[in-house]
Amino acid sequence: MIALDNISVRFGGFDLFKSVSLMINDKEKVALVGKNGAGKSTLLKLITGIESPEDGKVVVPRDQTIGYLPQKMIIKDNLTVFEEALTAFEEVLTVEKKIEVLNKELSGRNDFESKEYIKLLHDISDANERFRLLGGGTIRVEVERTLLGLGFLHNELNKPTSVFSGGWRMRIELARILLRKPDILLLDEPTNHLDIESILWLENLLKNYEGSVLLISHDRLFLDRITTRTIEIYLGKLYDYNVPYSKFVKLREERREQLLAAYRNQQKMIEKTEEFIERFRYKATKAVQVQSRIKQLEKLERIEVEETEHDIHFEFPPAPRAGDLVVELSDLNKSYGEKSIIKDVNLIIERGEKVSFVGRNGEGKTTLARIIVRDLDHEGLCKIGYNVSIGYYAQNQDELLDENKTVLQTIDDIATGDIRTRIRGLLGAFLFGNDDIDKKVKVLSGGERSRLSLIKLLLKPVSLLVLDEPTNHLDLKSKDILKNALINYNGTLIIVSHDRYFMDGLTDKVYEFANKKVKEYMGGIFDFLEKRQIGTLQDLEINFKISQTEKKGDSERKKQYLDRKNQERELRKLRNKIKKLENEIENLEILIREKDEVLANSENIPPSGEENNFYANYNKLKHKLSQLINEWEIVSEELEQKEK
Repeated sequence: MIALDNISVRFGGFDLFKSVSLMINDKEKVALVGKNGAGKSTLLKLITGIESPEDGKVVVPRDQTIGYLPQKMIIKDNLTVFEEALTAFEEVLTVEKKIEVLNKELSGRNDFESKEYIKLLHDISDANERFRLLGGGTIRVEVERTLLGLGFLHNELNKPTSVFSGGWRMRIELARILLRKPDILLLDEPTNHLDIESILWLENLLKNYEGSVLLISHDRLFLDRITTRTIEIYLGKLYDYNVPYSKFVKLREERREQLLAAYRNQQKMIEKTEEFIERFRYKATKAVQVQSRIKQLEKLERIEVEETEHDIHFEFPPAPRAGDLVVELSDLNKSYGEKSIIKDVNLIIERGEKVSFVGRNGEGKTTLARIIVRDLDHEGLCKIGYNVSIGYYAQNQDELLDENKTVLQTIDDIATGDIRTRIRGLLGAFLFGNDDIDKKVKVLSGGERSRLSLIKLLLKPVSLLVLDEPTNHLDLKSKDILKNALINYNGTLIIVSHDRYFMDGLTDKVYEFANKKVKEYMGGIFDFLEKRQIGTLQDLEINFKISQTEKKGDSERKKQYLDRKNQERELRKLRNKIKKLENEIENLEILIREKDEVLANSENIPPSGEENNFYANYNKLKHKLSQLINEWEIVSEELEQKEK
């Protein structure tokens, strides 16, 4: 159980938290929500001890272990992917090293009758027992299984971490945290850099996780399938709802309607009170009443209400006039070395069309977007139409900001013409209030950085917008603002996204990327899903392999039959090996028990001439038993995985 007791935090001249309290119970799955910049990440840092409150205290029991995944992290580059994940088992590796050292010391000794030698035997036995209790024999199997679940390939496990992007490094750190099995997991946007298959794997793991989970995510479905409690940060306070996210949304709207009604009533009362004070301020006969009302206002706890998404409106600048043809691709191919990504792509996008690119990660959506914006070379024709100007939002766009500039400076430095008079309004439209515009970029949350990057993109009118996962770090309110602006945008739009809620009603044509090909579907995202007879884009990810199997016909079914036969053969081998190991272990344990009885009775210890052989044989038996147990655990784990 973890508790925050009357926590207060001031940040940049304003109250981030004002005397808030929170308790996370054992085995709870909790969603932490609120607009970007509300303090969600800060709350996780308070629990971990990375940051400290100005008032109040954080109570974490000493025996509670915490696993924390931040939005950004630094991973050392002197290890491979597998080695980095393996560091999760620090104690196991220490015991393993100790066993190695003790065995090496034992092999160099021949004073079998000495007390030191016997103590060494006991130390080895104790270390082996500790190694077994910690599950030391299976840690490498667990590491491999977890890394594969998070999307790594077998041939990538021994590559250095330095060759991977920030998103893949986040997966390595996530694997390390999950392997440690802490009592509470603090996860800050864990799905931002995962593909759908990895999201589903993580979702299933977290649903069945034995410890507590405190989760920040803007993925509605992910939250609904994992969490049963929702905590909202709103204007420096915490509001606790003992329901999943979708039910929380309804309850929140009811609460905010009540709050807004109370706010309006209070504003009327304040206005009338101020009118009375102003009217009778200088009348001696009303002095007592005036002072009473002044004190009443001073003691009044003001109700605060944030702007809602309905109060905020933003429009893209009108798109410059371009030709009817915006993008034409003909027999387009792209490969990285010998690996083909997309092949023989043919499509035409005309002025005013709004299209979406969907499909599994790695199928070429971002690659084609980069080709269209002339960021990648290629084979075949990629023609951009007459007078087409392009605005491009990349997945790492927020990393290109100058961290030493303020929010206002970032926009002011590149704004020109009439837009300079509307900078503050533009920032306000993307939820940067007066208290936010003087913040340095380096202190902004991931969502705030993404919004700022989007604003930079909007300063220059363009006739074609290409947006690659623009909602990755945006909260739900920001998503709605962006979506409404894109709906009213009069230019051409290409958007890469997995977010079906965002794309619904936004695009009128879908391009599906699968098996190096691009297939066109007319209509919106739900029309596409209906035609594909799938309920969600997650199903698209899962069914991809199934559809490919069905298309391969008899030859594939024959291959599947042979694969099943091979798998059955492997399972038989593993079962036979386990049975053989169990017999050997049982026989060894009988021999060791007999020798333990001899050691327990000093009268039965062999004569001095036979002592050397007795102790040497005893040590070999113990060492052999440890090896067999380790081997049995590894083979059993392998059998368990293959039987799933």
